[in-house]
Amino acid sequence: MTIKHQGQQYRPRMAFLRKIEDLVKEMQNPETGIRMQSQRVMITNIPHAMTGNDILQWIAQRLWIGNIEAQNLGNFIVKYGYIYPLQDPKNLILKPESNSLYRFQTPYFWPTQQWSAEDTDYAIYLAKRNIKKRGILEEYEKENYSFLNKKINHKWDFVIMQAKEQYKTGKERKKADRYALDCQEKAYWLVHRCPPGTDNVLDYGLNRVTNPNEDKVNRVEIPTKMRVERWAFNFSELIRDPKGRQSFQFFLKKEFSGENLGFWEACEDLKYGDQSKVKEKAQEIYKLFLAPGARRWINIDGKTMDITVKGLKHPHRYVLDAAQTHIYMLMKKDSYARYLKSPIYKEMLAKAIEPQETSRRSSSLPFRRRHLRSSPSPVILRQLEEEAKAREAANTVDITQVMSKLDRRSQLKKEIPPK
Repeated sequence: MTIKHQGQQYRPRMAFLRKIEDLVKEMQNPETGIRMQSQRVMITNIPHAMTGNDILQWIAQRLWIGNIEAQNLGNFIVKYGYIYPLQDPKNLILKPESNSLYRFQTPYFWPTQQWSAEDTDYAIYLAKRNIKKRGILEEYEKENYSFLNKKINHKWDFVIMQAKEQYKTGKERKKADRYALDCQEKAYWLVHRCPPGTDNVLDYGLNRVTNPNEDKVNRVEIPTKMRVERWAFNFSELIRDPKGRQSFQFFLKKEFSGENLGFWEACEDLKYGDQSKVKEKAQEIYKLFLAPGARRWINIDGKTMDITVKGLKHPHRYVLDAAQTHIYMLMKKDSYARYLKSPIYKEMLAKAIEPQETSRRSSSLPFRRRHLRSSPSPVILRQLEEEAKAREAANTVDITQVMSKLDRRSQLKKEIPPK
């Protein structure tokens, strides 16, 4: 008997990670989610942080499970990168103490997103850490750094340039933002490029027939204020957020330069899309954006154009890197600053959902929350007080004494003769 292979080709854990992500979204609900507020880490106040104890209690109460099960599920959520630690980013576990601090990972970096962690991104991260640590890296990081240097040597200048640019931009951030983003980035790469000797939670293992990516990822129409504020950290934060890129594209169209972002996105698709159609895609991009009289012609310098045209004779996935980098830097140095000052960004920021931190009095759990009532107007209070005093005075008056006084007054009037 022959057993047919059913085309099992998807990760075993990805299907039910959707359920975990639904739970993580509930955790971030401004009304019923986990309480987030500014927390002090060493000498820095980190915004939108939460304690391990609050996370554990929320899971136990929400799912009606014991502390042991809640701890295991919390560890699971942290190991998959949905929540990252602020004090010890190397250990991806949930510590139940009230002084252990965590933050939510940006949804763009969730495991179910339809993109993979590329070698170029990891090389930029290692190069940036190498600059920051002055060559002091973990042993496995040194090995990966040397390996990637050989593997993508043809674009190593681009890697170093991006690493220096990101390092320079990071130094210009506020200390709290810089610290939080460093922890976020380190936790992300511990999940996607795990150190030797540790379990890879994203390992394929046995394959499954279920395709978890058949349904489109539902994205929030109105982003949170914290998410929109991140777009102002640096240009890469804006352009890698789908909602931010959509807003930026709308701004560029109003400035009649929407073709720049369109070209950048086409180059990304060339690098990370279907590699069996690289030649066709490269030619289409050239005809649409670079050829003389192109319908969406972009402006690049002659030297970059020469490099691109020569490369197109033997196209590969990185053949448009020089032109893409030129357009990227043009948008970053020119259009990005104007976008942050534009009514489009200000309107997005104004309409964004307020983070939970603004409601400091509300409890993290529904059964602890006190229902606040609005106070009455001082004018109404004053009227109520006067009415209460009048009722009290009326209740204390002896009606017999009042009638006797009236009788005496009328008797006196009768006894006094008229003049």
